[in-house]
Amino acid sequence: MPATMSNPFFDMDLSKLMADFKVPGVDIESILATQRKNVEALAQANQLAVEGMQAVARRQAEILRTSLEEATKAAQEMMEQGAPEEKMAKQTELVKVAFEKALSNMRELAEMVAKSNTDAFNVINKRFTESLDEMRGMMTKKPAKK
Repeated sequence: MPATMSNPFFDMDLSKLMADFKVPGVDIESILATQRKNVEALAQANQLAVEGMQAVARRQAEILRTSLEEATKAAQEMMEQGAPEEKMAKQTELVKVAFEKALSNMRELAEMVAKSNTDAFNVINKRFTESLDEMRGMMTKKPAKK
């Protein structure tokens, strides 16, 4: 379909369309409000997920910068004069510290990702529960008598 053509399915106002279909005992406005809240919850969950991933990316960049600085410093220390035994002991200690730091950084990043996922999931889960309650409420309402 050319970009200049309009799609009638996307141009119509869904609430106006649904208002034309008056079904006894069905509150179209409530259904539309529920769906609108669902979309808002998805948007909020997506925003939380994006923010979480941005925080992880920033932290990864900080870790990389710090690691490069520490590696540079360690390399300079290894170039200094000293007995081979001292250099070997120093190198062993540097490797141990680097390994422990890497594990700590990995754990921190994994916790950040888990928190971000949990926060986004909680928004969806809360909205799902509310949506079920709203639907139950719609089903138990008795139609207004005229």
